Amino acid sequence: MRIRALIVRIIRQFMHDKRTLALLIVAPILVLTLMYLVFNGDTYRPKIGAVQLPVAAGQALGKNGADVTVYGSLSEAEKALRGRDIDAIVRLDGGAPRVELEGSDPSKNRAVMLLIRQAAQGQAAALDPSAAQKAPAFDYLYGGPDMTFFDSSAPVLIGLFAFFFVFLIAGVSFLKERTSGTLERLLATPLRRWEIVAGYTGGFGVFTSLQAALIAGYTIGVLGSLMTGSFGYVLLIMLLLSLTALSIGTFLSAFANTEFQMIQFIPVVIVPQVFFSGLFNLDSISPWLRWLSYVTPLKYGADALRSVMIRGEGWSSIAADVYFLLALSLVFIAANVLALRKHRRL
Repeated sequence: MRIRALIVRIIRQFMHDKRTLALLIVAPILVLTLMYLVFNGDTYRPKIGAVQLPVAAGQALGKNGADVTVYGSLSEAEKALRGRDIDAIVRLDGGAPRVELEGSDPSKNRAVMLLIRQAAQGQAAALDPSAAQKAPAFDYLYGGPDMTFFDSSAPVLIGLFAFFFVFLIAGVSFLKERTSGTLERLLATPLRRWEIVAGYTGGFGVFTSLQAALIAGYTIGVLGSLMTGSFGYVLLIMLLLSLTALSIGTFLSAFANTEFQMIQFIPVVIVPQVFFSGLFNLDSISPWLRWLSYVTPLKYGADALRSVMIRGEGWSSIAADVYFLLALSLVFIAANVLALRKHRRL
């Protein structure tokens, strides 16, 4: 009887906690659906820029699964390659195919190399009948043949870990401040709401900044991740990612009453960002789902980190990403100020 009473109490507790009940049912379905849409999309079609190739050569690339764009000059094609509008440039050099890969994504590199070799070895509409037996030569705009999967994914991973831990720690810490009565006592002082938010953001920000610098420094300095740009830009992006996670975490903590309820936000806030961060190729996903990546802060942070760490680019390349992260942080900081109204007792 006592065991049954305990079981009944737990069941009633779950039935009254609608958020936990929804998490148990909705979250696994949401994550599995995202995994299905990400991993079961259409086969990726490499984007090839053709420069002074015979018509039959371009047709050969298209028949082997490439989206071919013809450019009138090599400089025009290289501009498109630097802008990541195409994955590679194909041209003939001394009768043999010469391929310049964008190089920052190993999976796209492999797809292009496989396609070029298949086209070069084909009998019908090969790159050039006189060059069918000549092996293609590959050059790299970024990276190189020795670039590993870790080199490619490290910018995404360090951004993900910084964002995840800052979001969780900031949210739980701010929740404790509220449940322990500390926040309520502060609200009873002459301090204004924006001053309280600024103080908490600055206090948490010191430690989140140290964490971001430690993660980036360890990955690059100790683990030897590829680093071709400015480490200062890496720190700037990591700090903004941490600030964004801090502001989002503290804002969402206003809608949680326990640490467990704060953790429940992870499947909704963190997991989707993992899928849209750049770890997986999103070009094969349906456009109606792909737009979600443009509202996830981790996507912008990962793009900026890749631009600096792998491509060695500067401010002009990362400015838009930096401004987006900064704007998003300010939006949620302002939302935090408004959320404090619900905690003030009259």
